Amino acid sequence: MKQCILAIEDNKDICEAVRYNLEKEKNFSVVEAHTGEEGVSLAFKLKPSLIILDLMLPGVSGFEVCRILRRDPETRHIPILILSARSTESDKVLGLELGANDYMTKPFGVRELVARVRSTLRKNDGQQVESYDDGRLQMHFENYEIRFEGENRRLTLKEFGLLKALILNAGRALTREKILNAVWEYSYYGDARTVDVHIRRIRRKLGPNFKDYIETVTGVGYRFRRPAQQAAGSLS
Repeated sequence: MKQCILAIEDNKDICEAVRYNLEKEKNFSVVEAHTGEEGVSLAFKLKPSLIILDLMLPGVSGFEVCRILRRDPETRHIPILILSARSTESDKVLGLELGANDYMTKPFGVRELVARVRSTLRKNDGQQVESYDDGRLQMHFENYEIRFEGENRRLTLKEFGLLKALILNAGRALTREKILNAVWEYSYYGDARTVDVHIRRIRRKLGPNFKDYIETVTGVGYRFRRPAQQAAGSLS
């Protein structure tokens, strides 16, 4: 089944380029909207797999479209890739703070756009999972809440995101690079060993009884393992 991509863009030539290059991939279908109002309406009607959003739209701006879609429970989980000629750091920060998953500037390369679309969709695959509970460890992903052995615990956003990424890939060994890509995203160019630092902090904050949950895979990275007695742990 093809994934529906909603392109909210007033420049019809750009829309055509986006449509042609994504539909050439065979597993995407593209629907166009040329105003912010039309884009919001189609987003609620179609519930697309991803939205490509221009910022400088007639009527309702792209920023406001992002606000509207992120406020509503029906659309807040749809990934948004901003594609805009606005290239200042403040524009990028605002777009990401309003809930966009990625930000590309014009002019753009079509191969990079297709790659970004695929990457954003992959990252969003696990986003609908709301919680994890095995009786000892409980995490509510959307509310950033975590309890271990009946006590509330406090993690930073990156620590929480790292633990979430491991849980969503339970049983699989993740390299440090994969963890960086999932938590820090493509723009992080620092030392991959920062993952080790965050793992140590998570272990320290959750305490010695948590040690069985995160396994160090020598030469690879880390793996989330439910202790044997907690094998019934579930995602929901």
